[in-house]
Amino acid sequence: MIVLDTHVWLWWQSAPEKLSRPAARAIERADRIGVCTISAWEVATLVERRRIALDRDVRVWIDHALAQERVEPLPLTTEAAVDAALLPRGFGGDPADRIIYATARRAPASVVTRDERMRRFDSELTLW
Repeated sequence: MIVLDTHVWLWWQSAPEKLSRPAARAIERADRIGVCTISAWEVATLVERRRIALDRDVRVWIDHALAQERVEPLPLTTEAAVDAALLPRGFGGDPADRIIYATARRAPASVVTRDERMRRFDSELTLW
């Protein structure tokens, strides 16, 4: 399994040309593709704040994107929530990134992300 950071999930569904070759290859080859619940919240928030526009209602987009073959919604567990809170400050402060990373680490699975801070923090668990 791999876990997609929110922007990677968006790009995979709506703008795959933005994915790096290694990221696209990892998605193509993965037996399961994890998408964290917090990513649905992030997408809905981006739409509500008019930071992104989707080709359909956000609820329909999310339902469709989660229904894709091999996609596995990953709920926020108590353990991952605590792990996310206890990450060092050097990880960064974005709660969604912390939750996605902690969820992937518990899986265990690699995180596909373009986020440089996350990749610098753990180059073995992340890929781009």
